[in-house]
Amino acid sequence: MSKFIDRPRYLCTMGGAVATLNALPRTISILHAAAGCGGNFTNALNGAAGYLGSSYCAGQALPSSNIYEKDIVFGGEERLEEQIASTLEVVDGDLYFVVTGCMVDIIGDDAVAVANRFRQAGEPVLAAETGGFKGNSYQGYDIVLSKLFRDFVTPNPVKEEKTVNLFGLVPVQDVFWKGNLQVLKALIQKLGYQVNTFFGEGETLENLKSAAAARLNIVVSDVSGVEPAKVFEEVHGVPYVIAPLPIGPTGTEEFLRTVGRALNIPGHELEKVIAGEKKRYYDYLVRLADVYNDLDFQRYSVVVADANYASALTKFLADDLGWLPELVVITDDLEEAEQESVRKRFQGLCGVEPQVIFDTDTASVGKHFSKAWPRNRNNRYFDSFSPAFVFGSSLEKDFADTLGAAHLSVAYPISNRVVLDRAYAGYSGALRLTEDVLGILVSNR
Repeated sequence: MSKFIDRPRYLCTMGGAVATLNALPRTISILHAAAGCGGNFTNALNGAAGYLGSSYCAGQALPSSNIYEKDIVFGGEERLEEQIASTLEVVDGDLYFVVTGCMVDIIGDDAVAVANRFRQAGEPVLAAETGGFKGNSYQGYDIVLSKLFRDFVTPNPVKEEKTVNLFGLVPVQDVFWKGNLQVLKALIQKLGYQVNTFFGEGETLENLKSAAAARLNIVVSDVSGVEPAKVFEEVHGVPYVIAPLPIGPTGTEEFLRTVGRALNIPGHELEKVIAGEKKRYYDYLVRLADVYNDLDFQRYSVVVADANYASALTKFLADDLGWLPELVVITDDLEEAEQESVRKRFQGLCGVEPQVIFDTDTASVGKHFSKAWPRNRNNRYFDSFSPAFVFGSSLEKDFADTLGAAHLSVAYPISNRVVLDRAYAGYSGALRLTEDVLGILVSNR
């Protein structure tokens, strides 16, 4: 019997697809699903992502076929065709993308064929099967990107040597995706390259459409975006490199060196950028040296997050901040091979070997902690897990309270803080993270 998951940390496949499409400029999602599907995940998309709000023609304004019993019995393709036609007439967009719910995938409606009829007539309409049972938000992101890379990106055999694409941060699931993309884009630009991020600041659909001219795809994840990168390489002949989300000087230096090797950047140019970024980072951080030691800011820590943030945060805490991450709970639902690739990211940390657990169940976090660090049973001598800090989602606040630990929400869902352009990636993001973390420790003074 499969395990019951208490308070899951992601949406269904269609929810992830809609979140991804909402992050693309002037792109309209058309839901082919039962009435209520869009409304059900709207609050999760908006209220649990740092109060993201809804974008143009999103939220409660999503076009939907709202199929019901008759369509389930006799098929809903005619209803979908009617909905696409009306959406094209009344909603101003540059790309219309049909996503499907569980019911229509089960009964076999061919939404792709319906969308193709409009496309053959010259309308910018695409479709993909995104029934919720296919997986979660991460699969929705991969499905949408794969479709766009196959059918929307214009083939171009001529490559621009100084242009790259960067993706792998899932909009909404990474609540800080927009700020993170901007930080990573700025870093790569300092290496002399133009960067398409598709979902970041100032991006246009034209950037996506012309992305086949890029020399390299940089996937900022061990899991998300990897399958679309393989599709991109197959269709457009652009290779990819995996360079996971970096937080802090150690992780970001590794990120830049990985990108530098893939692009054959001369060593002296790479070293100049790294040295300049580290100088700026430590010029700010050195101000904290005395107070960090005098007030003993070092902490034990627990990290509960997706694969991207779990490894990046743990490396930052151990290698850069000098903290002691004892337990890491990775909340993605990953295949065994994916788990192994993620687990390798925790090897070679400075002075610590955290216990790494893969579990999607919120209620299990406390159980894993009790096994990793037994609670005091009135023992005469006991090594207390204190002072401590918990990094996770809003769901970990209660767990942190049971430990008497401070807490910061850094992973989806986040409903106890507002996020605008906040970023934790790179050197500058690590400064913001340090401010947030140490600010919490001194907030009651």
